[in-house]
Amino acid sequence: MNKRHRLIPATVAGTAALGLLTLSACSASDAADGAGSSGKLKVTASFYPMEFLAKEIGGDHVAVTALTKPGVEPHDLELTPRQTAALGKADVIVYLKGLQPAVDEAVKQSGVENTADAASLTTLEEHGTEVDGHAHTTGDNHSGEGEAGADPHIWLDPVKYAEVAKGVNTTLAKADPDNAATYQKNTDVLVKKLDALNNQFKDGLKNRASDTFITTHAAFGYLAERYGLVEEAIGGIDPEAEPSGARIKALQQLSAKHHVTTVFFETLASNATAKTLAGDLHLKTDVLDPLEGITDKSKGTDYFEVQQSNLKALQTALGSK
Repeated sequence: MNKRHRLIPATVAGTAALGLLTLSACSASDAADGAGSSGKLKVTASFYPMEFLAKEIGGDHVAVTALTKPGVEPHDLELTPRQTAALGKADVIVYLKGLQPAVDEAVKQSGVENTADAASLTTLEEHGTEVDGHAHTTGDNHSGEGEAGADPHIWLDPVKYAEVAKGVNTTLAKADPDNAATYQKNTDVLVKKLDALNNQFKDGLKNRASDTFITTHAAFGYLAERYGLVEEAIGGIDPEAEPSGARIKALQQLSAKHHVTTVFFETLASNATAKTLAGDLHLKTDVLDPLEGITDKSKGTDYFEVQQSNLKALQTALGSK
C-alpha cells in the first residue's frame, strides 16, 4: 500500500524516536502493571473496530490497549521495536490480518497463544473500485476497474461484524474461562444490537430513488452488497491510491446516468479529490465514515452512533422515502 512519507532532519528524528520509545515503554509497562494488579485480562487490539469488540465483550474483566491511536490512519500504522516487544505481554490480541502489515508481523513474532484474527472469523471477498450489490451474492469474488484485493472492511457490515464478535468471545473465554459466562452474556447483547442495526439499514434503505453512491476509497463494499447498493469508489481499497484519468471520466458519466447526488469523503483521509470531483459535477459532499477510528470529527462517540449517522447520510444521498 502507498504510504505517506515525511523528511525529518536526522538529529530531530533521533530525538523524537528516543522520546517515542521511552513513552511507548512507559505506556506498555503501565498498562501491563495495571492489568496485572487488577487481575484483568490484558487485551491488545489493533485498531478501533477490534478495540470496540474487546471492550464490549470483555466489559469489566478486561484491560484493553489499542495499537492505533485516535486520528491515525490504520493503514499507515508503523510500530516501534519496543511496541512490538510489548505486544508479547498481552494475554489476548484482537486484530484483522491484511489491514495493517506491521501488526500482522508483530503478532507473528509475539508468541501470544490467544489471538483473534477477524479475517478468519468471517468470509472476506475481493473488491475493487466498483461493488454491485445486485449482481453478486456473498462469497463471490468480483472487482471493478482499478485496484482490487481482499477487502478487510468487514466491520461496516453489521452481520459480518456480529460473526467476528462471536469469534472474539470464543478467544476471550479460552484465555479466561472463569469469566466465560460473562463474555457470552455480553456477546449476546452485542449481537442483538448488531441485528437491530442490520434491520435498521434494511428498512431505512428499502425505498430509495437511487442505488449508487460515490466514496473516496472502497471501504463500503460489504455494506453495499448487504443492502443491494452500488458502491463506486474514486480510489481502491487503499485510501491513498490515486485515481486514474479514466476512472474520473467513468465516475463523471455514471453520476449522471444513476442520478448520483453526493460524493462521500471520510474523516481520517484527505477530502481534496472528493471535493474536486463534486465541484466539477455540481454534486454535494458529505461524510460516510469507515469507522477506522473515533475522533472529535466523528459523527458519534462509538460504533453504533457513527453507523446511525452513516445510515442517515445514505438515506439522504439515495433519496430514501
